Amino acid sequence: MHKAIELLKKIPKGKITTYKELARATGTHPRVIGAVMHSNEFPREFPCYKVVMSDGRVGGYGGGVKNKIKLLKKDGIIVKDGKINLEKHMFKLPATRHTKPGKR
Repeated sequence: MHKAIELLKKIPKGKITTYKELARATGTHPRVIGAVMHSNEFPREFPCYKVVMSDGRVGGYGGGVKNKIKLLKKDGIIVKDGKINLEKHMFKLPATRHTKPGKR
């Protein structure tokens, strides 16, 4: 299992993270994170709906974008015009031991 999947459990209710932030924390690329989230077989256990684009746009979701927005709102996250206020809802992740310094 990719470390990014495990990090999803650290995101508290009412917070989200971005593909870019997960990539930074795991020392990989945001597109890799997108593929990892897409292959998440246990979305109830590992809440990949809490991962959004770095500009605050909701982005895709295997259960459909409308369902992703519904889940985000249920968590107390405000979605306005398909975007989330990152200043209010962003959760910064700790770097994993596999993260390479300076890698983005």
